[in-house]
Amino acid sequence: MSYLDTTHNVYKDAALTPDVGLCCTTNPIWELPGLKIPKIMQEMNYGCGSTVHARDLTNNPKMLYVGVGGGMELLQFAYFNRQKGGVIGIDVVDEMLDASRKNFKVAEELNPWFKSDFVDLKKGDAMNLPVEDNSIDVAAQNCLFNIFKADDLKKAIAEMYRVLKPHGRLVMSDPTCEQPMNEALRNDERLRALCLSGSLPIEEYVKALTDAGFGTIEIRARKPYRILDPKNYPTDELIYIESIEVAAIKDPMPADGPCIFTGKAAIYFGDSDYFDDKAGHVLLKNQPLAICDKTAGDLKALGRDDIFISESTYHYDGGGCC
Repeated sequence: MSYLDTTHNVYKDAALTPDVGLCCTTNPIWELPGLKIPKIMQEMNYGCGSTVHARDLTNNPKMLYVGVGGGMELLQFAYFNRQKGGVIGIDVVDEMLDASRKNFKVAEELNPWFKSDFVDLKKGDAMNLPVEDNSIDVAAQNCLFNIFKADDLKKAIAEMYRVLKPHGRLVMSDPTCEQPMNEALRNDERLRALCLSGSLPIEEYVKALTDAGFGTIEIRARKPYRILDPKNYPTDELIYIESIEVAAIKDPMPADGPCIFTGKAAIYFGDSDYFDDKAGHVLLKNQPLAICDKTAGDLKALGRDDIFISESTYHYDGGGCC
């Protein structure tokens, strides 16, 4: 049995019997005006963050969500679209699709604006999406990509890139880990299915996205997630896992490489009203400007004593140099 079969069985069981402790989630419930999340959806919220960001969801975007869970984020996405088939939900587990359909009926009772046909549920594989090329404005996955091994991860990211329109965005939440994991952890199929032992360092995670062609990467949040300790797991040292929320934008790849935003900012504090680096970046005096890591390196290389570059905060909230 492959690790994907193990994953299928874990989430089949989680669909048939909701498991509140399956993911130690920090997802916001999004108490938006007129939006009520059914309790069953909260119990089946198998993610490690949120992929729902209002700034991504203007002008009725066509949306895709892969790995439907109990349907909570699909309902949240539908709040911003409210059109028949405006959101596509894809899952390989029949029982999870059935559970989501039932949960949408509960959501209809709680939300007069919501109709189940706002969400088009389809059976499909993340590595072979039943979606047309260049047809999606916003794609999302929550605690799915970290399950995949390297070759399958590459295929899944390539599929998301394929279906997105130019300048469309892939919004994700996944566990990450900066410490090395031993082979016992990496090869434990259940721990991988539980979104733990497949966690990658942030740099590797981002590289997988830029290798697929995404020209802009935004790291929007970085939060504590789980601990793997020697008493309960096959490890000699305590391993700390975090979750990150990331957007990968299908922008053209710049000639000098991708723009990766990790929460750095530049502040000019010199004698003039502003500093212009003649490369498209104007720093107003004492006004922080969000900058990508590439721009941070270029500004540091100038060797000026009147420009401060902050360290990465791993929280980027828009605007900035690119």
